[in-house]
Amino acid sequence: MAKVEIKKPIVDEIAANMKDAQGVVVAKYQGITVEQDTKLRKQMREAGVIYKVYKNTLVKKAIAGTEFEGLADSLEGPTAIAISKDDATAAARVLADFAKEAPCLELKAGVVEGKFCDAKAIAEIAAIPSREVLLSRLLGSFQSPMANFARVIKQIAEKKGEEPAA
Repeated sequence: MAKVEIKKPIVDEIAANMKDAQGVVVAKYQGITVEQDTKLRKQMREAGVIYKVYKNTLVKKAIAGTEFEGLADSLEGPTAIAISKDDATAAARVLADFAKEAPCLELKAGVVEGKFCDAKAIAEIAAIPSREVLLSRLLGSFQSPMANFARVIKQIAEKKGEEPAA
């Protein structure tokens, strides 16, 4: 069997994983321990992020001609890829949080919602809270004025109930 035939399914797998991805981040993982890698993979699964290590040449073939082609220059040395289909910031957020306890993990670059981002931009994107957190904050800001209004109305009603009859 030719080498090309063996590699084609892997290239197809990479392309399929990246198809319709909201966010893709590449990171240098050299130096993390097996225990740290296991913990990182668990956190990625919990966040709904695909985290894989592929040969750089195969990734370059898979991203050629796609919106992720800008990542090709970042594919040097030991590189892991984190792919998020739903939450554009999830891959960057999980990797950046994990890098705080494993400083040898280094964010290289990414593509978020079709836009190429260097390491600095990915770090900034990682600081954006998840969609669920943002929605809960928005809901909280809507509920706060209504709750205050309800308290005032209740206090007025209680005060009127305390007034002596004339």
